[in-house]
Order: sequence, then C-alpha cells, then structure tokens
Amino acid sequence: MPTLYVKAAPGLRVPMEDKARRHIGDTPVTVPESAYYLRCIEYGDLIRVSPEAPKAKGAK
Repeated sequence: MPTLYVKAAPGLRVPMEDKARRHIGDTPVTVPESAYYLRCIEYGDLIRVSPEAPKAKGAK
C-alpha cells in the first residue's frame, strides 16, 4: 500500500487510525494511504509534507 508523509495542523493532535491512544502531532510521520488519512487531509486536520533528504555529514 502506498504511504503518505504527514503531520498535524498547528494546534491539533490527530489519532492514529489503528491506535486511538497514539496521536500524530507536529513531528512528521509516515502513514498508509488509507481513506481515514486522506479524509483527515481533506478536512485540514493533517498536512502532507515532503520527506526531508538526509543531510550530508558536516552540513549545517
């Protein structure tokens, strides 16, 4: 299944689809591209972000 890289909109915590006691906050996470997460994006509760490329050693 394809995946999405998302974080919660400012000031929100969004429950994980299969773990209601765990939440998505302001730290980006990878989640499956399911109807639940796509709906959260559509409602504005989650924001899609692009994964950051790893920094080279010594880069600031």
